[in-house]
Amino acid sequence: MIQINNFLVSLQGCNSMQKLKKIHAQIFVSGCHSDPSIIKKLLNFCAVSVSGNLSYARVLFGQIENPSISAWNSIVRGSSQSPFPLEAILFYNRMIQDGHCCPDKYTFSFLLEACTTAKVDRKCREAHGSIIRHGYLFSVSVYTNLVRSYGGSGSVETAKKLFDEMLEKDLVAWNSMISCYSQAGLHTEAMELYDQMRTSSVEPDEFTVVSLVSCCAHLGALSFGVEMHKFAEENGFTVNVFVGNALIDMYAKCGSLERACQVFSRMKRKDLSTWNSIIVGLGVHGCGDEAIWFFRQMLGEGVGPNSITFIGLLSGCSHQGLVTEGVKYFHRMRSEFCFNPGIKHLGCMVDLFGRAGKFEDALQFIENSDASDDPVLWRILLNACRIYKNVAMGEVAMGNLIRANCQNAGDCVLMSGIYADTGDRQGVSRMRKMIKYQGIKTTPGWSRIDIASVVHKFIVDDKSHKDIKEIHSMLKDVIQKARLAGYVEEKSLAIGVQPTEECSEEWMGNSNHSHSEKLAIAFGLARTPPGTTLRIVKNLRVCRDCHSLTKFISKAFDGEIVVRDRIRFHHFKDGMCSCRDFL
Repeated sequence: MIQINNFLVSLQGCNSMQKLKKIHAQIFVSGCHSDPSIIKKLLNFCAVSVSGNLSYARVLFGQIENPSISAWNSIVRGSSQSPFPLEAILFYNRMIQDGHCCPDKYTFSFLLEACTTAKVDRKCREAHGSIIRHGYLFSVSVYTNLVRSYGGSGSVETAKKLFDEMLEKDLVAWNSMISCYSQAGLHTEAMELYDQMRTSSVEPDEFTVVSLVSCCAHLGALSFGVEMHKFAEENGFTVNVFVGNALIDMYAKCGSLERACQVFSRMKRKDLSTWNSIIVGLGVHGCGDEAIWFFRQMLGEGVGPNSITFIGLLSGCSHQGLVTEGVKYFHRMRSEFCFNPGIKHLGCMVDLFGRAGKFEDALQFIENSDASDDPVLWRILLNACRIYKNVAMGEVAMGNLIRANCQNAGDCVLMSGIYADTGDRQGVSRMRKMIKYQGIKTTPGWSRIDIASVVHKFIVDDKSHKDIKEIHSMLKDVIQKARLAGYVEEKSLAIGVQPTEECSEEWMGNSNHSHSEKLAIAFGLARTPPGTTLRIVKNLRVCRDCHSLTKFISKAFDGEIVVRDRIRFHHFKDGMCSCRDFL
């Protein structure tokens, strides 16, 4: 007994597989290898510990004649957290077939974790049936994990149905459902559920704050994000690095870089995600020099970058036109830090050359890359050709998209715009026919604006808003004042299609329709005091006419307008835009 206790003490202080194997050898020689308490310690370390080894755990488990429920739970848990979570389901099935042990609430929690990681709805439903058969449906922890598992596998409606049926909802249950909504992109629903949570007298914690702040980032709901920040400060949550990272990301995505930098500077503990959040945030705002400065600070503090860091760096260099710096950091990423570039890194480089008008460099870069057949790169090049009205290179890019059968409505409109700008009516006609006869799908355009903590959404030619008559009236006045400030409506020969489609909203300033961004700006001007910064979030790129109009609105109304489109941020002030008219 003394010897067994000594082994247990040794295992308790074990911190590596090398040490564990030595102890295991001593245990085996002493003949204590069949003792249940020792088996439990060995298996738990190998299967669950960060320093463990799941393969070794499987061997250990295979030597147990009649595994206890504790042993089954260890191997199921370890498998659920591995890169092969479906193995946890196989072990669970073996346990049921073995018949010597009945699963407990921990077994089902680990099983559901495996279903969540594997994102297999069918397995989640099978686990649900097993939970009912074994009488664990009324366990709060199991039920909560079931909600999380359905949400993680994409069955959000089923998750919400189960959540509504819960007789007892604790903080973990509320967090699980809010997280399900957030991860599924149902950000408005997550924020509405938070309101219900507060009325149920359940106080949020750090996990709640991170999920909701993430929702604010996606929606552009700055006002609500500021409220959550204040709540986090009042409750001491801002010391949590995950909360701080979420706040930096939210402020950057809502167009408030100053606040993002303030949160960053106040954080006592910073991890790689913290640095990435601020570098990426600066990058999409076109602040390349600042992104480089933070990168150097990060290296100076001994924090190594990852591939995301370089996306932020290269994006910043691209948007600011820092060609030399961008090329240098791209090569450093590969040579010094040994990261293979992904499609986003390659896209940043094509954009970097394209924005600078270096089309031959961009073409050579694409052709020499491992992703020369990826439509993303050709699409980026096509956009640069539109800015510089380069018909020849535009046709090269469009030809590659057509050969790959990857052309979409936006591509056709880009090429149509190039033809239109050079007066080529036949080219415009060809693009129109391609959209019409090939049935190319388009994407509806929308814009959101946050007014007094309420996010309002507009679609092109919107008639659904309750104040739409007032908004259209305000829009007429806004356009009139912009004209007095120098605005001239963009004219184009390019494609005219239905106003709800991507190619109409994204590129063409069709005066017969009210684009969603114009409606959002008019509504913002009508509902806020003079001088208020308006913040717009779009799902598509800003069209040329909207971009031109917004510049002159910022001049006529002496205010700042921040627009986050699909690609980057545009800061409009005093009749100028931070993108320098490179849309």
